[in-house]
Amino acid sequence: MRVAMIGTGYVGLVSGACFSEFGVDVVCVDKNAEKITMLERGEIPIYEPGLERLVNDNREAGRLSFTTDLAVAVKGADAVFIAVGTPSRRGDGHADLSYVYAAAEEIAQAIDGYTVIVTKSTVPVGTGREVEEIISKTRPSTEFDVCSNPEFLREGSAIEDFMRPDRVVIGTDSESARQVMRELYRPLYLIETPIVFTSLETSELIKYAGNTFLATKITFINEIADLCEKVGADVHDVARGIGLDGRIGRKFLHPGPGYGGSCFPKDTLALVKTAQDKGAPLRIVETVVDINDKRKLRMADKVIQACGGSVAGKTLAVLGLTFKPNTDDMRDSPSVAIVPALREAGATIRAYDPEGMDEAREMLGEVTYCEDAYDTMQGADIVVLLTEWNEFRALDIARVKSLLRTPVMVDLRNVYNPEEMAEAGFHYICVGRPDVGPRVSPTVDPGEVA
Repeated sequence: MRVAMIGTGYVGLVSGACFSEFGVDVVCVDKNAEKITMLERGEIPIYEPGLERLVNDNREAGRLSFTTDLAVAVKGADAVFIAVGTPSRRGDGHADLSYVYAAAEEIAQAIDGYTVIVTKSTVPVGTGREVEEIISKTRPSTEFDVCSNPEFLREGSAIEDFMRPDRVVIGTDSESARQVMRELYRPLYLIETPIVFTSLETSELIKYAGNTFLATKITFINEIADLCEKVGADVHDVARGIGLDGRIGRKFLHPGPGYGGSCFPKDTLALVKTAQDKGAPLRIVETVVDINDKRKLRMADKVIQACGGSVAGKTLAVLGLTFKPNTDDMRDSPSVAIVPALREAGATIRAYDPEGMDEAREMLGEVTYCEDAYDTMQGADIVVLLTEWNEFRALDIARVKSLLRTPVMVDLRNVYNPEEMAEAGFHYICVGRPDVGPRVSPTVDPGEVA
């Protein structure tokens, strides 16, 4: 089979590489000539574990290629995937579908026989029908079907998610399109992956409903964590106690500074706007969005309180900037709200992230970027753990204590054991568990005293 993948962003590049691993002939298209040149050289513009090897192996095998010429890629393709960005529109939060619609027009001009047009981008309900109309108006006599095939890829484990998914959702009214999609995903039948066939509209809504439910679950446990701090309970025990209930499940019940990334923030907001437009407002989701936005700033306040109520003149060591480990994605990361708030409150920030610092430099303003975790803590008043990268999970605590001016750790991911931190002489502040250890105020330089 032959596939054209329009867009070489996160979804398009991962999907294209994985289809080629299945043995499909894939051509990935992007208007960004510099990005295509990089990919042709074997350079990967995003960080995703295992992706570089997968892309280069299949490129060398001749199953995966890259071009800026959409017409060449689409000609003779059995399926053309639209995997372009759908960012939130500034001002109203609706998904910006201009890239999707522009791709549909170009595809209509290029197809030369029956083709299945597949929306892989996350799009609001009704977008597939709009794509159908655009193609029909542009090429009234052409034979095609439009299909929805939402992605459920988690950054940091996207390849495994594609190769061994929980399910594949395919939305189409056409049996011909179903046959093409069955053939594309045929390798997954060997591992008995459920293939869920639905209507276009249902498939589009499944993607938004899934992400929104997970965002709601995260927000719920974050609110429970706040209550735990007030009543002296341990949120981890609460999460385990409810998560063992098969109706609830244990995943996404880990407290933290709020959800971020490329999907949850924009998808929850887009679903809210769609529901409002249709006269069926989703009050729960509206509340989730509001709580999550405010939570990030509350985490900045938590850091400020750990410094005795003021960070003016203090140096803070920040470990982790990306919204989660194993990605370089800074989109809507909690750090994007927390770090500027701390800087505005008068703090000097020293920071380190294994993969996200290049992007962070363009987003966070005046921050000193360091070589590693220990370099970051050199001479800092306290350390703040924002992203739970593996290399931050087993720090030499004695060395950490020797580098800091005061033994204070604010752990917004609950990586460490509170009792062990207290025994090491730390004032340890976490989320949804009681603070432990001696309360110490960050050192004040003699020169700061009037």
